[in-house]
Amino acid sequence: MRRLTRTPRENWESIVESQGLAFHRSAHPAHLGRPYWDEGAEYVLEMDEVLALEEQVEELHRMCLAAADHVVREWRFADFAIPEWAAPAVAESWRRRDPHVFGRFDLRYDGNGPAKLLEYNADTPTSLLESSVVQWYWLQDVHPGDDQWNSIHERLVDRWKGLELPTGPVHFAWTRMDETGEEVMTLGYLQETADQAGLTTVAIAMEDIGWDPEARRFVDLEGRTMRTLCKLYPWEWAIADPFGPHAVAQQVSMTWIEPLWKMLLSNKALLAILWELYPGHPNLLPAYLDGPRDLTSYVRKPLLGREGASITVVAPEGTVTTPGAYGAEGHVYQEFAPLPEFDGRRPVLGAWVVHDEAAGLGIRETSTLITDDTSSFVPHRIPL
Repeated sequence: MRRLTRTPRENWESIVESQGLAFHRSAHPAHLGRPYWDEGAEYVLEMDEVLALEEQVEELHRMCLAAADHVVREWRFADFAIPEWAAPAVAESWRRRDPHVFGRFDLRYDGNGPAKLLEYNADTPTSLLESSVVQWYWLQDVHPGDDQWNSIHERLVDRWKGLELPTGPVHFAWTRMDETGEEVMTLGYLQETADQAGLTTVAIAMEDIGWDPEARRFVDLEGRTMRTLCKLYPWEWAIADPFGPHAVAQQVSMTWIEPLWKMLLSNKALLAILWELYPGHPNLLPAYLDGPRDLTSYVRKPLLGREGASITVVAPEGTVTTPGAYGAEGHVYQEFAPLPEFDGRRPVLGAWVVHDEAAGLGIRETSTLITDDTSSFVPHRIPL
């Protein structure tokens, strides 16, 4: 794995915007000094590296599913700060194996040795369009003879085709709380993959979803009963809403993408459960729920944090903390493994899983130790 610099395509902003990357200006203001989509650099990975990473990602995914099963069997929902009233529905969602579509592992990888799991974005993963579409067209324009770890689009379409869904349209819900437009862009792309799979789809804001108290069903703006809902609204937010109990009660009569049991994989308590079940595994870092124990360098992460907020890095060289209001539910303490440095930049690999298979790669990088909402997306290629 290596990082190369290159000259961006002429008029690249218009190109990526025409491909759907509409939020890159609003989400990445000019004062940051570099664009969100940064094709002034590229990462080059060899095919044997990618094949090894694919195997590691699928093994990690299997381990995560086993960890979810362990949490349900041992009733360890308190470790995940899941309310007692919601835990039985989460357990039943898992036992039914309610269908899931996609997720993204964040990995530390420097090209030498196994990748290390940093977290699993299993409920509301973003950077999807960039990973699936935008960098693929970049590859066709810039390196048409090379390959890329990227079958995301095809696998998403196939996954939608393989789902057994209730009758009626599939609703894709975004929230107006997202001021950057990233969420509506991501949902729009997911909706497009469902359209290509032959499904009938409807876009709706979470705030416009209604509740019919007589039928005891959620309805859209036209009064249609909603039977399948794909959302990027985190489950921990949903169950805390006034209508959260209705959403939990609708688990049997509706299909939710992602399903309620994904609360067990999108919560960073998962990191400690994995280390408990697979101590010393080469793709894991030591992690604990009750404190750093014997770790001299560690990262304190909120169980339900987002975008690198409210994180504290403790190392002999000093302590670094990012601002944020997360952490009320508790924290996990994970061994600190600094992201590798390439030309002064630190990449984190976002490895995508569609259904249960590794599907592709997106790379974000910063100049700091913590990947946050100031990171830039850099495309990659595999030389042939």
